[in-house]
Amino acid sequence: MKTEDVSALIADVCERLILPRFQALTESEIIYKRPGDLVTVADREAEAALARALHASAPEALVVGEEAVFGRPGLLRGLAEADHAWVIDPIDGTRNFVAGNPDFAVMVAEIRAGQTRRGWIWQPLHQALYVAELGAGVEHNGTPMAPLAEPTRPWQVAVWPRGAGQRVAGADLRPTRGSCAIDYPALLRGELDGLAYRSLNPWDHLPGVLMVTELGGTALADGQPYTAAAKGRLLAIGATAEVAEALGRDLRP
Repeated sequence: MKTEDVSALIADVCERLILPRFQALTESEIIYKRPGDLVTVADREAEAALARALHASAPEALVVGEEAVFGRPGLLRGLAEADHAWVIDPIDGTRNFVAGNPDFAVMVAEIRAGQTRRGWIWQPLHQALYVAELGAGVEHNGTPMAPLAEPTRPWQVAVWPRGAGQRVAGADLRPTRGSCAIDYPALLRGELDGLAYRSLNPWDHLPGVLMVTELGGTALADGQPYTAAAKGRLLAIGATAEVAEALGRDLRP
């Protein structure tokens, strides 16, 4: 599927199935998968629509969606070894979406032989589309983005909320905004110098990590480069390797 066709698919699904429910959800359309972990009818319908279209375009490809994995955890086992796979996060920032906060987005990544080749982040209410292709850089609404600049201290770093009380030498820590698909573009734009997360789910990070590394940044899972197969307790992302390494060294998950 061509890059622009995937972009159009994401925008169409969002327009039809997600945005009509923004600030219009009923109680019955909000489900707790587990305490504190929300999903909505919009998440499920959007993921199903994206999965159908991506599967139709490449029937041999593995399609892994966040909500599908919740029901069938075994789906994840083949991701790193799959010749071709798609990874979907239908609404990244579901809690924000439920609260009527515009900081949510749709994310899709394409994987080939364990390597992320393309990634999309669509922030519908910010009208911002970020697209990356391995070796070809990152575009924001069709305009190529510049490489990440060398940050000055104190580094501006967003971390999981409870981690914001920790200390990292040379860094000012703040909480993330409740959506990786909002956080990563903030780093791409130079508003942040680093990010850190305790959850390493591929749907949360594959598109953003590809974008960061395409612009010269670094993403480390317990000190090793982040991939679709990554496991660990801490994901540290920096505009430079120095920032990522410092976060990985000083933060305690």
